Amino acid sequence: MISKKYARGAVATIALMTSLVMTGCATPSNENALAVVKQGSFFVGGTLLTAPGTYDPTQGTTSTDPGQNFWKDQMYVQYQIPANARKYPLILVHGGSGTGRVWETTPDGREGYQTLMLRRGFPVYIVDFPRRGRAGYPSYNGPFGTLAGKPVVANRTGQAGVQYAWSRWRLGPKYPEVFPVQQFPMQAVDQFMQHLVPTVSDDREIISGALIKLLEKIGPAIVVTHSQSGLFGWIAGARSPNVKGIVSYEPGFVFKQGEVPPAIPMFKGSQPSGTPVTPAEFDNLARIPLQVVYGDNIPKEPIPDLVADGRRAQVVTSKMFVDALNRQSNANNASVLHLPDVGLYGNSHFMFSDLNNVQVADQLSKFLSEKGLDIR
Repeated sequence: MISKKYARGAVATIALMTSLVMTGCATPSNENALAVVKQGSFFVGGTLLTAPGTYDPTQGTTSTDPGQNFWKDQMYVQYQIPANARKYPLILVHGGSGTGRVWETTPDGREGYQTLMLRRGFPVYIVDFPRRGRAGYPSYNGPFGTLAGKPVVANRTGQAGVQYAWSRWRLGPKYPEVFPVQQFPMQAVDQFMQHLVPTVSDDREIISGALIKLLEKIGPAIVVTHSQSGLFGWIAGARSPNVKGIVSYEPGFVFKQGEVPPAIPMFKGSQPSGTPVTPAEFDNLARIPLQVVYGDNIPKEPIPDLVADGRRAQVVTSKMFVDALNRQSNANNASVLHLPDVGLYGNSHFMFSDLNNVQVADQLSKFLSEKGLDIR
């Protein structure tokens, strides 16, 4: 049995060691110590609603809806602030079927953007956006609850399966083949697939609205989005003066109302080119330095695999998007970066988790430096 005296000593020793590591004052051999001066988590946004009826605890011990208050549509945020921090934090926003976990440790255990960018002096805020992950489901009890008094459709979760993910996120040409040049850590692909979660009743107004609430709370910041969340980042940038820059990894796009390009032809059918925003919103977005980033192994011509072909169509749209923004501002604030053009080959849809994610992060740092967004 461990004595109380020993237990107190062990707790004190652990606390001291934790303090030393967190402040960068561990033993001299610990060259990788990271000084984090503040960290935590909180929620922003959300609405408190009351279920119809009267709450009656005498009806039983199981949870019942009538008369109870429920929170919905809040965003979960976790953050870390390093010593000698740069002026503008990074807000890292996950994509479809994911949560903020995707920005943390990579599937094979290396440092992800959360730590890589902290080491470069940026405060980092990672979100689980409303109706996802730690932010919670849309409303209250039921298969997936109810929303505005109506049942949420529960027969389709929107969660990506392995075969879909394989071609859409470019792990290989088709399951289970792997591209000859592939940077995704394939030895940890099962670990990666286990992080996927259902996509339930996402709403662009609610999610972008929560991002704006976060920006109101923390002040000016740089928004880094991925895939599905690209749309939410553009809308937040179009509506919030606190968005000082946007870097988006393989997103969808917005265009000025009345100027949305025709749908992009695919091998079969077509893919919509973008979502309309008001002229004022598009003008606001055109004033922000922004970069769209693509990885490798994206088809150059239409192919029968429509899941993969959709990414090719997205690349076609990206040039229209940045051209429209640059015409609007005459400032060339918008650009597209294809990683193979800077010597980075084999990157997947999750390039920030790939084996060369340090080099991918270097491109992010380069963009922020060129735009004056890395000041302290």
